[in-house]
Amino acid sequence: MEKVKRVNRMVALTKLLVDSPQRLISLNTFCDFFNIAKSTLSEDLSSVKGSLKHFELGTLETVAGAAGGVRFIPYRKGERANQVLEDVYQRLMTSDRIIPGGFIYMSDILYDWHVVSRLGEIIMTRFATSHPDYIMTVETKGIPLAVMVARAFNKPLVIARRDSKVTEGSSISINYVTGSSGRIQTMSLTKRAIPPHARVLIIDDFMKAGGTAKGLAELVAEMNGVVVGTGVLVATQSPSPKLVNDYEALFTFYSIDEQTKKIHIEPIFDEVDRT
Repeated sequence: MEKVKRVNRMVALTKLLVDSPQRLISLNTFCDFFNIAKSTLSEDLSSVKGSLKHFELGTLETVAGAAGGVRFIPYRKGERANQVLEDVYQRLMTSDRIIPGGFIYMSDILYDWHVVSRLGEIIMTRFATSHPDYIMTVETKGIPLAVMVARAFNKPLVIARRDSKVTEGSSISINYVTGSSGRIQTMSLTKRAIPPHARVLIIDDFMKAGGTAKGLAELVAEMNGVVVGTGVLVATQSPSPKLVNDYEALFTFYSIDEQTKKIHIEPIFDEVDRT
């Protein structure tokens, strides 16, 4: 590739990094791609990292050594995370979301990739120190959120099914009791999905009593894996405690008044350092 102006090169460099979050890319790859020396690349990376930090858009992490390189980490915290949560909160508060039976409609948010991708980055940031090997959810509404969390971590997504599929080969199935209704349900996972001792982060869209999350954790245990955390979009305030102890939600749902069309739900904001 012929040499280009530095501003054009930095735009392309940023694009390549952002498109592959958490992926370690060798410096030689960029040097060959742009036909530049490592010293020039280092200056470019320093500028990109400074811009990302200034606007709180993520960061670059450099790994030294022959097998090293640079990777983009799309963290979203503080005011940038809180703005996303506030926008989702405003959408959730509209009275036309109330469904008979005391439920709240969230499918349009869950299937809006523009919003869910940012929610996935928030969850990734809050679970960054858990270092999962796999992201796991259960079909079906939690899949879009789990996909975006998996992308932010750059880790494979594993989906537990309500019933086994012949096309996926042999599988492990468990029965679990839903915490809210006390019904017995089944979920299964192909034996090839998770290797032994894998670190698994569980993601779901909604938690009431925690029965589904507990069932997913039991399924991971059957696969000889380790659950490193549970993240959900919305968790109800009651019942409390849940069937799972270690979880983190982005919103707490308190109640719905179908008579007055009032929804009581609160975002769980990041603390912001004002100093």
